[in-house]
Parts: sequence; structure tokens; C-alpha cells
Amino acid sequence: MTRVGVLAVQGAFVEHEASLSRLGAECYEIRKAADLGRSPDALVIPGGESTVMGKLVRDLGMFDTLRGMILDGTPVLGTCAGMIMLAGSVEGGPSHLATMPIAVRRNAYGRQLGSFSARAGFAGLGEIPLEFIRAPAAVSLGEGVETLSVVDGVPVAVRYGNQIATAFHPELTDDPTVHTYFLDAVR
Repeated sequence: MTRVGVLAVQGAFVEHEASLSRLGAECYEIRKAADLGRSPDALVIPGGESTVMGKLVRDLGMFDTLRGMILDGTPVLGTCAGMIMLAGSVEGGPSHLATMPIAVRRNAYGRQLGSFSARAGFAGLGEIPLEFIRAPAAVSLGEGVETLSVVDGVPVAVRYGNQIATAFHPELTDDPTVHTYFLDAVR
């Protein structure tokens, strides 16, 4: 059974836990630095507020360990704010973990009123529903970054080695495609 540590300091972590549990993963919440020592097979950084999440990860003493785990190869799924947390460069805000060579623009589709739903292909696995809430956009991709999904010509899901990032919220739909893809990558 795949053991997934879900960052649970802020954001949509419960929804990720439910989606992954339905697929047979064992999930636990990462709320303090000691929780990172529980040897997860993979990590999830959920959607939420990236500035708050970045501050809490630092204040709770998790930053260096979390970043080190990702750089050492622990698979990670970052969604919405999680994409911002992983990005090497962030327009309109500070970078945080900076483990993925992408640049993102915060709130690229507008604030809360700019939230929308779409459908697009994902990783050659067919079309899936996409939920965008104050979503970032990948404005540039570094060498080795693979595009998994595109909406209106903009990459909205990318992969770089052990890291998968989406601008949308797969945990807010009933479609298991993104979480299945992630667990398959972990295995």
C-alpha cells in the first residue's frame, strides 16, 4: 500500500486524502515537522493560499526537510497553491520550495470570480474535468519539464521527474485520473 503524506497546514488537504484513499492509498496528515519523519512514499501539497502555506511550512520548521525530500526524489503532487509552492519562480509573489524549473503567475485567471470549470486531455489518458479556483498559470517551463495538460494554449499540468503539478483542483471532482496517474508514478 502506498503511504502518502498530505501537507495539512492549510488548504484542501481533506479532499486529497479522500480521493487517494478511494484508490487504496494510506494517507496521513503532515501538520508538524515530526510528521515528515514518518517515511511517506509520496507527498501531496494541496491547493489553498500559497503565501500562508509557505509561511507556515517555514514557521513550523518543515521547509528544509520538505524541500530536501522532494529534491532527493520523493514523489510529490502539487495542486494550485501546491504548483506555486513547487515553482522555481513566481510572478506576483515569492517563490517557496522552488524545486521545479517552471515560472508561474499567481491568480492568472483572476480572483475568486475568475474561477471556472473546463475539460481537457490529461497525459494521453483522455479528457477530464478541471476545476480552477484563483488558479496559477505556468508561464514558462524549464528543460526537462513535460506538459501533461493544456487549456487555451497554456500548460495547466506539468511533470518534472518525481514532481507533478496542476493549476487546477483534481480533488474537487469525482474523476480519479490525476490521482491514479500520481499513484502509478509513485509505484
